[in-house]
Amino acid sequence: MSGLGGTWGAIGAALWSAGALACLLGAAWLQRHRGRYGSARPALIAALLLTALWAAAGAAFGLLGTVAILAESLRNLGWIFAIYRLFAVDGRHRAMRPIRPMLAALAFVELVQLAGLVLLSGRADSALLLAGLHTSATLHLLVAIGGLVLAHNLYAGASQQARLALRWPAAALALLWVFDLNHFAIAYLADGTPLVTEVLRGLLGVPIAGLLVLGAGERSENLRFAPSRQVAFQSLSLLLIGGYLIAMVAAAQWLAFAGSDYSALLQLSFVSLASLLAIALATSPRLRGWLRVTLLKHLFQHRYDYRAEWLRFTRTIGKGGAGGEPLHDRAIRAVADVTESQSGLLLTRGDDGAFQLSARWQWPTVDVPTVAFSADQAQALAGDGFIADLDKLRRQADPLRPVPAWLLDDPRAWAVVPLLHYERLVGLAVLSRPAHARAMDWEDLDMLRVVGHQLASYLAEQAGQAALEEAARFDEFNRRIAFVMHDIKNLASQMGLLARNAEVHADNPEFRADMLVTLRNSTDKLNALVERLSRYGKTAIEALVPVRADEVARGVVAQLAARHPVSLVEDAPCEVAANRESLEQILLHLVQNAIDASPQGSPVFVSVAADGLNGTIEVVDSGTGMSAEFVRTRLFKPFDSTKPGGFGIGAYEARELVRAMRGRLEVESREGLGTRFVIVLPLAETAALFETLKEAGETGRKVA
Repeated sequence: MSGLGGTWGAIGAALWSAGALACLLGAAWLQRHRGRYGSARPALIAALLLTALWAAAGAAFGLLGTVAILAESLRNLGWIFAIYRLFAVDGRHRAMRPIRPMLAALAFVELVQLAGLVLLSGRADSALLLAGLHTSATLHLLVAIGGLVLAHNLYAGASQQARLALRWPAAALALLWVFDLNHFAIAYLADGTPLVTEVLRGLLGVPIAGLLVLGAGERSENLRFAPSRQVAFQSLSLLLIGGYLIAMVAAAQWLAFAGSDYSALLQLSFVSLASLLAIALATSPRLRGWLRVTLLKHLFQHRYDYRAEWLRFTRTIGKGGAGGEPLHDRAIRAVADVTESQSGLLLTRGDDGAFQLSARWQWPTVDVPTVAFSADQAQALAGDGFIADLDKLRRQADPLRPVPAWLLDDPRAWAVVPLLHYERLVGLAVLSRPAHARAMDWEDLDMLRVVGHQLASYLAEQAGQAALEEAARFDEFNRRIAFVMHDIKNLASQMGLLARNAEVHADNPEFRADMLVTLRNSTDKLNALVERLSRYGKTAIEALVPVRADEVARGVVAQLAARHPVSLVEDAPCEVAANRESLEQILLHLVQNAIDASPQGSPVFVSVAADGLNGTIEVVDSGTGMSAEFVRTRLFKPFDSTKPGGFGIGAYEARELVRAMRGRLEVESREGLGTRFVIVLPLAETAALFETLKEAGETGRKVA
């Protein structure tokens, strides 16, 4: 290329030649494929040929040669005419009145420029050449700006159907004019042609021809430029970093140019403070949340990348196995990750139908009551899968969607997601607000609804598997009981044989000595079996009678106080409907467990009270306590014992005995703080009134 020598000249000639070849091949391809661009196809072919001529002239004679100048003007005129013909693709050639003057003006500018540069090409006056260069750059800028305006109107004003065919040539035109705009802007400001952009300019023919060929393909309608969210985030991050560095360098240079004895110190201080600020902002979850929300608003049609979110959800749920997190912990974390919530709670259904805390994730400070959601409150959400927007409910309460006060009072709580499995509510997920606060919209609701259904299936499957395992354990327990009965039968046979021999050998001293040994061994075996079976006997209650619960509590306390400090802090008269032996067995088990869980010398407190309907017996200790996960999954599970050699059905039997007496057993526990068990039984008067009403109802039905 003339004007360029050495390596740069060789590179420029190669690149411009490549651009010329690409335009020739593109024109040939469009000539063979006539299915696209309609009446604009010949104009596009002509524009490509003229661009190839320009690139070849630049490679052969240099950019500032007369041939290249002429070819460049012809190239621009060719693309201006191509734009004019492209307007006819969707019939807009009939409404070209506002466009024709602009097209004519651009063509006139090109002709003026051509004439001027041809006249100046042979002059040696440097001042005149510099003025001509400035004028040429200005005219080129006008043409580039006009071309960009036309390309924008070409695509933006097209019909939806026509855009499918126009987007690729519009992109090619935009690429051409944007590059020219930057190239000639630099040339105007620098009073000379920039070397790098001049070398690369001829290569424009490659992407321009490629875009036109791509748009003429049979599958061009299905091709979409859609960068992934990850690429977009990284690109924006790089853009922000670049902008930040530019601003920092500019500010530092300004400080240097300001001049003073302390300019170096000011520069160093500024750079240090700016670096610390950048690190602080980069590590801020709030800033990252803001960036994500901004990108999702302005760069994407949808906030969520459903494929990525689903893959992340399944990975989180699937991280189980030995040593992994329990399913309930993984479940709430998987839901919270979807909305980038900072923490969450999982509530599951208890035996009474109310929902209780099952797991918490990064939310240790929230105080969740024993009954987190009543059965009625949960049912209001389960009816239609309503996702509670707590911010909206705080502004305006919905009587049809009652939400517990403890959630509304906590400003961190953001949403409550029902987990429905075949229209059955298996749990509730409580989410805190994201790091960057935002209002919940339809995308959040749709995503959480789908995730909630999927999560509910996992929880239901686990519950079904647990039920099968429990049934298998009961079968195993029954098998073991069969062996115990076999031992009892052997002992009975042995005692029967001993009785029969005693009738014959009772006077024999040796027989009597041997009989005593046998009786002692049999007694020890029977006592051991009775001890085991007395704790794990049947839970059926034959009859409920008035029982003084305070007297039972005093007897249990007196029985165990000799081994450990046990105090009866309240013993109000309380008569409940119960079975005395069963109530005593339950209370003995609970107090003994409290003693076992408490440090040596740490007291266990027992209290008895009564309200208008029920009597309560509380057992409170300050021992090791239990986690919510343990209370939910293990405390009342039979055959799951933390004590060596234990059957693991003591707590289960206590709860079933209380239920058989028409009561309930409640438990509250915190690890490291202690445990509180509460036996709630109906008062004897309440039970009698209930029976009277029941009999009256049955009599009325019989009469009717």
